[in-house]
Amino acid sequence: MDEKDQGPAAGGGRSLPGHIAAALAGAGGDGDSAGQTWQGRDLAGEGNPLHQFDGDDGSVDTAYAEAMTALRQRSGAEEDIIRALSTARVFVPVVATAAETVEGEHGVAADKEADMALVTLKAPDGRMALPVFTSVGTLQNWHPEARPVAVFAPRAALSAVQEKAELLVVDPGAEVTFVVRRPAMWALAQQREWTPSYRDEALTGHVLHFVEKEPNLVRVALSPGSGVATRDRSGTVVPGGGHGPELRLTAQFKAQTGSDEARGIVARLQQHLSTTRAFAEAVDSLEIRLESLPAS
Repeated sequence: MDEKDQGPAAGGGRSLPGHIAAALAGAGGDGDSAGQTWQGRDLAGEGNPLHQFDGDDGSVDTAYAEAMTALRQRSGAEEDIIRALSTARVFVPVVATAAETVEGEHGVAADKEADMALVTLKAPDGRMALPVFTSVGTLQNWHPEARPVAVFAPRAALSAVQEKAELLVVDPGAEVTFVVRRPAMWALAQQREWTPSYRDEALTGHVLHFVEKEPNLVRVALSPGSGVATRDRSGTVVPGGGHGPELRLTAQFKAQTGSDEARGIVARLQQHLSTTRAFAEAVDSLEIRLESLPAS
């Protein structure tokens, strides 16, 4: 994720999602309204600034931490991360933006009113992404001036959809940054199970239906794309959480198939898949590899 592109999701005057706006009443920066730091505090009981998250100390959700450890040790999978997020509390960063300025003393511009806006990121492919954080400390290390708003991850995913973001980025700038790609983000927002496209057997049928119509197309196979994995801060590969491509489609042609003909077949295949609703909804990003059978 390109952190240089971080900024409010909108300028002054744009309303936050209702649950975010409601939570702001008790959400502070690195401390509460009295200036007391959250670090080491027990936030249980009446007046809890995290509202419904009674007893929450702002640390990483246990289920998420365990799922991430398993993924890094290659004993877990991406869907385990999404399953953990389905019940996890996360923090959404919001920042103050000037809604109206006036000319102050000596002609210096001053803020008369300020609004709160979600912070968004721009993915390498230009798409908008909403960052969320698993702990207060991680958020503050990333953006010291942002206020952490505690919400369940499915509500954060719903906010991302409302903001027209296509990705949810968990812990940008941390030891491991996990990108929740569009199909998983939608599943999270709808609170339903998610199966990665590269393990979704139902998608194979949509591809085979096309292969039957193309005599020079011998075989089409689906597999994990080159962008499924990510790397942690040390450079070690983590087998999940990448921003894509998510799915690889390998098309194998007969040896006598010319390059122009192969390109035409691929164009028709892409058109077929893009207009197949189940495939388009299940796949975030697709890469195509062409292969030719050796001449006999």
